[in-house]
Amino acid sequence: MQNPTPLPPAGSAHDAPDAQRFRAIWISDIHLGTPGCQAEALLDFLKHTESDLLYLVGDIIDGWQLRRSWYWPQAHNDVVQKILRKARKGTRVIYVPGNHDEFARKYLDHSFGGVEVAHEWVHQRADGKRFWITHGDLFDGVIQHAKWLAYVGDWAYEFTLKLNAWLNRLRGRLGLPYWSLSKYLKLKVKRAVSFIGDYERAVAREARKREVDGVVCGHIHHAELREIDGLIYANDGDWVESLTALVEHANGRMELLDWSALARPYGAAAAVRGEPAEADEPVAPLPVPVAARRV
Repeated sequence: MQNPTPLPPAGSAHDAPDAQRFRAIWISDIHLGTPGCQAEALLDFLKHTESDLLYLVGDIIDGWQLRRSWYWPQAHNDVVQKILRKARKGTRVIYVPGNHDEFARKYLDHSFGGVEVAHEWVHQRADGKRFWITHGDLFDGVIQHAKWLAYVGDWAYEFTLKLNAWLNRLRGRLGLPYWSLSKYLKLKVKRAVSFIGDYERAVAREARKREVDGVVCGHIHHAELREIDGLIYANDGDWVESLTALVEHANGRMELLDWSALARPYGAAAAVRGEPAEADEPVAPLPVPVAARRV
């Protein structure tokens, strides 16, 4: 397991004129190379946020789908170029591969274009708390039911995403915000809800064995930030269904940003949920209004 991440020199990362700055950002489950990938929304997020550290927590490129059929539009290439540009401008980029981009696990401890590849990582928050970073796919083996959620490339999931894309084109013409059918179905199926709870507890148990204060993962496409038996569990969600990212502010406070609510092609306002801000903490505005939800 890697040592806690040292920060790059202050002010070394590139600042966009209207970007909100964070100490660290976590994103995962982008699934570049699939029609379900919301690359345009992710590009919008990357353009309006800056950070000292950027963690790519697995399933960034969907090797499973690309082996079946090649799909790589310009927007997907733009996402890769944007991340590489951030690395060139001083953002430290840590890439922890997942199961859909397991091909990258052949290159652990190497750096490509400034992007460092690692099996896992430990992030030290501004307040000194330590967080284990892992994609989370390795925990499917200890969960004995609802494994269909782990195989996001299966035909039923792909069909749901295609239907979801059609519905959101229609919603866009009606002036309605982005809405995820697959996310809605996942939270309505009792077996799926049970799987999510079991997965979260399994990841938290392993993190506790590693004697850290918290864990950041992805894999199940379900954004969450909460305490499990005194340990902080954070799942940064995805860029297929949820369009979410986990961020750390300068004082160590963590939040989940829901970019699906953005007042662009994807909604009306950027929603935030996380630990409450301290009274004297200055909060830089996002480029659109922010609605806060406490966890």
